[in-house]
Amino acid sequence: MAKMIVGVDLGGTSIKLALLTNNGEFIDKWEVPTDKSDSGKHIPKTITIAIEDKLKQMDKTKEDIAGIGIGAPGSVRLEDGLIFAAVNLGWVNFPLKDILEKESGIPVIVDNDANIAAVGEMWKGAGNGAKDVVMVTLGTGVGGGVIVNGDVAHGISGSAGEIGHITVQLENGVLCNCGKTGCLETISSATGIARIANEKLQNTTKETVLKEMSNDSPITAKDVFEAYSNGDEVAEEIVNHVMRYLALVLAGVGNTLNPENIIIGGGVSNAGELLLKPLKKYFDEFAFTTVRDSTKLSIAKLGNDAGAIGAAYLVKKFITNEI
Repeated sequence: MAKMIVGVDLGGTSIKLALLTNNGEFIDKWEVPTDKSDSGKHIPKTITIAIEDKLKQMDKTKEDIAGIGIGAPGSVRLEDGLIFAAVNLGWVNFPLKDILEKESGIPVIVDNDANIAAVGEMWKGAGNGAKDVVMVTLGTGVGGGVIVNGDVAHGISGSAGEIGHITVQLENGVLCNCGKTGCLETISSATGIARIANEKLQNTTKETVLKEMSNDSPITAKDVFEAYSNGDEVAEEIVNHVMRYLALVLAGVGNTLNPENIIIGGGVSNAGELLLKPLKKYFDEFAFTTVRDSTKLSIAKLGNDAGAIGAAYLVKKFITNEI
């Protein structure tokens, strides 16, 4: 019987873990809280205990595990699993792979969380097995993963694919968490959409259901797309504004890489066709003709499972050398 794979998606609030078959099918999945105390130094031990407890429940041992694949926030050096910086976890130059291997006694491969989500979608999701894929995740922030000929692009310091930090507003841009102003993340993230919507409500004289939906509480990105689906004019203006900036960046990425698929994931992607239709319209306007005709825009299919599935793929590629 082939050994199982552990996939880990490390977040600031919770750590999502999964046991998968060698073919990327789920055996079990669960999550534990992220212990960020003492600058996150207890996180590897938390992961190890979570795996040991699950194996004990299943009457299995570490010998039944081929490897641990883990997606972590921040810039990651794939070769040795060093996290250059993960601000929300308190990590700076944190050797996650080395520490977790010593704690668990299991081989480990580490990559950026957006990268492994992209790999998961490439392998089992919207990528349909394509080897040239770009994924952009629209959540609290905007993440990105770039896959060229089946390999994740990392760059010299693990920062390739930082699509959310491409500057799109040269003047009067909003301050981004990265320290720059005018980043795509300040516009096309769920946070950015909500900010733009709330500013719009303060300045518009048009009738809009968003005013009723706010009910003295801030509007969310979900509210905007709900109002847009019901034909609200102000919501439509907000969605078009946001998608125009996103399409501008994705067209630039498309013109540079000409991937087979550009996949939109993250919480905002739950809007589905409501998001895809205006995005495609602007993408077609901005993209080079052959890119427009050959690169497909699609919504991610795997949701929160993408990270664990992508992590399993990395184990197969770098630990068991099956890919």
